Amino acid sequence: MSMQKLKFSIEIQAPKEKVWHTLWEDTTFRDWANIIDAGTYMVGEMKEGAEVQFISGSSGYGVTSLIEKLVPNEFVLLSHRADTKESGKEEREREWTGGQESYSLTERDGATLLTVELDTPPEQVETFEERLPKALARVKELAEN
Repeated sequence: MSMQKLKFSIEIQAPKEKVWHTLWEDTTFRDWANIIDAGTYMVGEMKEGAEVQFISGSSGYGVTSLIEKLVPNEFVLLSHRADTKESGKEEREREWTGGQESYSLTERDGATLLTVELDTPPEQVETFEERLPKALARVKELAEN
């Protein structure tokens, strides 16, 4: 099953530190990630070499990811290690396993270009093409306010 790489970018009128904080701080993460999947939250710490879990509040389904590389306020690369259910307690059929997801932030003149690239299972492509740009628009709104 081959995944499709999707790429989305948005320009945000805020410094990269503010955008990074908006992406990964619990309250704001829940806010924008909710647009992709209702009630999504993250368990674990954003640091290189650590494992984090992204879990959907609605289904309890999620993914366990390794933080492969992390440059604070600039870049993070996640490698999806396992698909989970029961709020991260059990593994389920592999949908995202083996895929990667990255967030890059480049600041110029006080504005930040946020680029997200992710390997997406074929049956999820349409959903992500519709929802991820909306989620990024929400990140922009939160970071600019």
